[in-house]
Amino acid sequence: MSTFFQELAKKLAERWVTLLVIPGVLYVAITAVGVRLGHSHALDYARLRVVLTDATGWMGRQPSGSQAVAAVVVLLAAAGAGLLVQASAVVTRTVWLGLWPRPLGPLRRRRADSRRRRWLALVGQRRTLEHAHPSANRTPEQQHLIDAAAARVNRFALAEPGRPTWMGDRVHALEAVALNRYGLDLEFAWPRLWLVLPDTTRTEITAANAAFATATATGTWAWPCLLLGAVWWPALFVGVGIGITGWIRARAAVADLTSMSEAAVDLHGRSLATALGVAETGRAGPLTLDEGRQLTALLRKGR
Repeated sequence: MSTFFQELAKKLAERWVTLLVIPGVLYVAITAVGVRLGHSHALDYARLRVVLTDATGWMGRQPSGSQAVAAVVVLLAAAGAGLLVQASAVVTRTVWLGLWPRPLGPLRRRRADSRRRRWLALVGQRRTLEHAHPSANRTPEQQHLIDAAAARVNRFALAEPGRPTWMGDRVHALEAVALNRYGLDLEFAWPRLWLVLPDTTRTEITAANAAFATATATGTWAWPCLLLGAVWWPALFVGVGIGITGWIRARAAVADLTSMSEAAVDLHGRSLATALGVAETGRAGPLTLDEGRQLTALLRKGR
């Protein structure tokens, strides 16, 4: 057990350094440089060299004890910045997943309605092509046009949009497909389903969720950089770059996470129904709509 706890402590220390200290040290350094340069000398390399030379010279003249204290102060400042950013990750997650607070309700509804209208228009284009080219005498070129139209629909949203953002609609589509295809309310069913999933499936879903959490943490560093842009304008471009990078990675992670979760419902929904006595033992295949509705009624417990 002592070896286990040593390895666990090592992994936690590595994660702490990766997620908090290293980005925090970089941000503290950028902040110190940005404050000294300001807007008027934002890209003045000669002034930057003077600033760095003065800082390193001052540090070199200090006794070893003072240098150690300065290093500790920098590390504490970096860790503090990292902890603050990690706490702010919930804001980034809320924005990206479209779970906007009540004061933004009108904007959230307008955005969701706009996405819904666009999705319906794309679906209409696909159906128009299908009606214009019946399957009985459809050519390969015509099928390619229909497939391309279907791909545009799926890239935009996998089900009728209900949230104001693409990532939010990926989660919404997962919930909608489970409810409409299987009659399963994932809000109540998912915690129980998770307990009956095999270890390999849970590992894949956990890895996808961790990738999304990491991407969210990365994107959250954009907020302090944009704030620093008030005194040093190049930080604005740094913040935008970090935000876009985190956003792109988060989209990929959410796509993987929802795909894995939907696959888990397809493959193991019956395992949950069997465990709760809703489905017959030994029967294979996905849940039926009637079984899913019975399972939902059981899990909701009248709520």
